[in-house]
Amino acid sequence: MKNLWGIISIVVVVAALALAMCSFQVRQTETALVTRFGNPVRTIDKPGFQFRWPVGIENVHKFDSRLQLLDIKMEETTTAGGEPIIVHSFIVWRIADPHKYLVSVRDTKGAQKGIENLLRNSQNSVIGRHYFSDFVNTDPDKVRFEVIEKEILDEIAPRARSSYGIEVASVGIKRLEISAKTTEKVFERMKADRKRKTDNILAAGTSEAEKIRSDALAKQKELLAVAEAQAKAIRGAGDAEAAAYYKMLEADPELAMFLRDLEALRTILKERSTIVLGTDTEPMQLLKGIPEMKKTESQQ
Repeated sequence: MKNLWGIISIVVVVAALALAMCSFQVRQTETALVTRFGNPVRTIDKPGFQFRWPVGIENVHKFDSRLQLLDIKMEETTTAGGEPIIVHSFIVWRIADPHKYLVSVRDTKGAQKGIENLLRNSQNSVIGRHYFSDFVNTDPDKVRFEVIEKEILDEIAPRARSSYGIEVASVGIKRLEISAKTTEKVFERMKADRKRKTDNILAAGTSEAEKIRSDALAKQKELLAVAEAQAKAIRGAGDAEAAAYYKMLEADPELAMFLRDLEALRTILKERSTIVLGTDTEPMQLLKGIPEMKKTESQQ
């Protein structure tokens, strides 16, 4: 009986060892590459329990399939205008081709080194095509960080995929550093830019004010010309009326004076008004000559 239990124990241990040698587990966050005598035979990206040939025949290489973040402090580079700047960048990546990744970089440390070299070359190339005003500008609409980041990503992504089997998800500029001398130049440039804008605004205001003054002078001249024409017309009408009176005065002075008094009286009595004048005052003396109206029998 004891021998039976011993045999069973040995069989269980051997079976457990054989199972351990011929199986493996892939986690949710892993990708497994199975190689047979050094040659890749299959890639497993789904989690679960898998079988293989014993170690020596088939080997399993597991990689982290999650997105990974790498912060990189780059050395000094220059813009298209020659300004020296230091750019702190970050890159988000993950393993896309496990076999190429294993052959080219083998592990995370090698991958980070390769990515950093690619980013350095691409970043220097892209930044060298842009001016400092694309990074720092008083006008937010002229800052082109997103465009620069996209250009770097477009350059680095295909190289990383073909060389290392790495997929680059995004590239970003985390921080920008400049030297004290460059900072002084930037402030001087900003001052000059603000002064230019101020001068443009003042020039536009001066031009508008001059336009308003010109329009006002033109309208003034136009109104004066109209008023002068109306004054000439009134003077002409007055002269014509005076000439008519002069002719009447020459023909019959008494009739002319009588008509003048009637006209003056008509003007005075045109509206309801109270005027206290002597009866001998011209043209009130005309009222004295009005004949008395006798009442008829029907009125009595």
